[in-house]
Amino acid sequence: MESSVVLSAEIGEAVAAVAASAAALAALIDAGADADLAPDADPLRAVAEACLDGLAEVARGEARLGALKVRLTAEYVGAAEALAPPAASLRERTAQEMAVVAEVACVLTVSERTAGALISESLALTTALPLSLAALQAGTISWQHARIIVDETSGLDPAGAAALEAHFLDPAAPDPARGCPAGELVPGRFRAKARTWRERHHPVSIEARHAKSAGDRRIEFVPDRDGMAWLNAYLPAATAAGIWQRTTAAARTLQGPDEARTLSQLRADAAATWLLTHGTPDSGTGLDLMCGVPSPRAQVLITVPALSLLGATEEPAMLDGYGPIPPSMARRLVADGPDSFYRVLTDPRDGAPLEIGRTSYRVPKSLRQWLRLRDGKCPFPGCNNPSLDNEADHLLAWADGGTTGISNLGQPCRKHHSLKHSTAWTPAGAGKDHPPGWTSPTGRDYPSEHQDWEPPHWPNDMMTADAGPVAGPGPGPDQDPEREQDLELELLPQDPFPDWYLFTAGHPLSAADPDEPCWPANLEDPSPECFLFQQV
Repeated sequence: MESSVVLSAEIGEAVAAVAASAAALAALIDAGADADLAPDADPLRAVAEACLDGLAEVARGEARLGALKVRLTAEYVGAAEALAPPAASLRERTAQEMAVVAEVACVLTVSERTAGALISESLALTTALPLSLAALQAGTISWQHARIIVDETSGLDPAGAAALEAHFLDPAAPDPARGCPAGELVPGRFRAKARTWRERHHPVSIEARHAKSAGDRRIEFVPDRDGMAWLNAYLPAATAAGIWQRTTAAARTLQGPDEARTLSQLRADAAATWLLTHGTPDSGTGLDLMCGVPSPRAQVLITVPALSLLGATEEPAMLDGYGPIPPSMARRLVADGPDSFYRVLTDPRDGAPLEIGRTSYRVPKSLRQWLRLRDGKCPFPGCNNPSLDNEADHLLAWADGGTTGISNLGQPCRKHHSLKHSTAWTPAGAGKDHPPGWTSPTGRDYPSEHQDWEPPHWPNDMMTADAGPVAGPGPGPDQDPEREQDLELELLPQDPFPDWYLFTAGHPLSAADPDEPCWPANLEDPSPECFLFQQV
C-alpha cells in the first residue's frame, strides 16, 4: 500500500507538470491575442516569434506527457501483477504477462509489440533511470532521448547505467558531457554520443565484444516494392567506413552540370558497378553510364590514444563517421600502412588530439584534416553529414578581416554552406576544441555539438606510488583569441613521449611541401601521412 501511495503521488506530480505546460501555452496564446504592438512593430515578426515560443512549449509538453505515460504504464503493470493470482508455472506466468501487454495495446490502440516495448521502457525508467525520468518530466529531454538512454544502458550493470545517465544529465557529475545539453541534440546525434560513451565504459572489453560480433558478419538481401530491393552488409566498422567513403568520393567525381543523378543515386551506381563488373561497365546491365568511374582512395581518420597504439592499454580508438573501434583494429590499420586511413594520435595526458595550424588564406590539407577531427561532421545543429562531404569555410570572410585559423573556420555541408550565404543564418563562436554555433534570422542561438574527448587510461605499470602521469587541463573554455589563431603547440612538462608530437630544428623535415609536414627524416613512422607534427 505504501508503494502505491508513493507512485500515485508521483503520477500527481507528472499530471501537474503537464498542466503547467498547458497553462504556459495558453498564456502565450492569450498574451499574443491581447498584445498591443508598438506603432513601429512588425506584426508578422511578432506572430513568428509567438509561433516559435509556442512550438518550444509544445515540445516541453510532449515530453511531460511522455513522463506521465511512463508512470501510468509502470503503475498499471505493478497493480496488475498484484491483482493476478500466483502463477503455478512458467507458462501461466507468461500468459499473465501477455494479458497485461494486450490490455495496454488495446487501450492505446497500438500493436502488442509496441505496447511491450512501452512497458519495458517504462519499467526501466521508473526503476533504474531516475535522472532520465526527471529530465523527461521537466521537459528538458524528449521521449526519443529517454528511449535512447534506455536502449544504451541495456546490458550495463546498475552502476554503469547510472554513470551513463549522470554523464549526460547531471552537470555535477565528475566528467559531464561537454557542449550543448543532451536535450538540445537531435535524437540521432544524441544516440551517437551515448553509444560512444557506452563503448568506452562498457564492463566487457570492446575487443571481446567485437570478436564475438565479427563472427556474425553477413550480407542480407531484402526484397522491397516497385521492383526494388535492399542489399545490407554487416561488416567490421573499418571495412564498412572505407566502402562508404570510397563510394562517396567516386560519386562526387561524377557530379557536374550535365549529370542528372543525385549523390545517393551516383553512390549506389558506383557500388553496383564495382560489385558486378570490377569497375568495367557491362553493356546491357543499365550500368554503362558508370564508364570511366575512378577508384579513389577513401580518406578515413582514425583517432588512437597514444598508449593504446603501443599496446600498453586497450582503450578504443575512434573511427571518423562511425565511433569507437577495438584498438587491435586501429593498430592493424596503422601497421599495414594503407593510404586510405589517416592516423591521429591523442595526448596521453588529457586525451585531446594534437594539432597544427596555418596563417594563409588557402586552407591546407593538414588544417582541413584538423577541422574534420574537431567537428566530426557538419557543425549545423542536428546535421549528420560526415566530414568528408563538407567544405572548409571562413566564418568571418577573409575580405572582411577574417583569418585562416581554427577559430575562424567551420566545415558546413553544401546545404548549410548555402544557407549561410543565402540567408541570415550565421555561424560564430568556434574555438580550438569546439565547432561554431549558429544564430538564426530570428536571433535565437543554437549551440553545435562538441566532441566528447576523454582523458586516457594509464596502465598500472606506468604509474608510481608517489606520482601519476601529468594531468592536462582537457578541453575547456576558449583560450586567448590571438593565442588560438597562432595555434602554437604547447610544450607541457614531463611529457613521457615527446617524439610523438614535437621535434626540434635538429630533426629536419623530410617533406618538400612546407604545408604538408611529416615525421623527421631520422625518425621512423609506419604512417607517413600523419599530419600531427609541426616545427616549434
